Amino acid sequence: MNRMSKKLNKRGFTLAELLIVVAIIAVLVVVSVPIFSSKLEKAREAADVANMRAAKAAAAALYLSDEGSVSKDNPYYYDADNGVLKTEKKDIKAYGQGTKTKGGISYGSSYTEETEAKDKILEVTITPPGDSDTDVKIDLKWV
Repeated sequence: MNRMSKKLNKRGFTLAELLIVVAIIAVLVVVSVPIFSSKLEKAREAADVANMRAAKAAAAALYLSDEGSVSKDNPYYYDADNGVLKTEKKDIKAYGQGTKTKGGISYGSSYTEETEAKDKILEVTITPPGDSDTDVKIDLKWV
């Protein structure tokens, strides 16, 4: 009877085998977490850059539709939820996501790896051209 119970216990894994599997999984997790974090930051920064492009397009549309009322002294604020420019920022929910973590995405001089956009909104300044040889200038800043 004793000999038969020893044969039945041979079906499971030993403690050493289980510890080796757990160690391998731990190494894989340690290697993958930094890679996942950097990809997540790139996604956040890409969302910020997409919002900046949309704000610039909205500013250009505003200037072209009503250029008489646009002046560089009155900044606008981009509402990303509705895709429009507003004159006041009080009702706009903060939508910036990027941090100063180096993710590698940039957008001109307005958005670099050192830009802190988390929980901020875009301020858009439209500067009309001074004469017929210059173009309208649209500046974006996270506030």
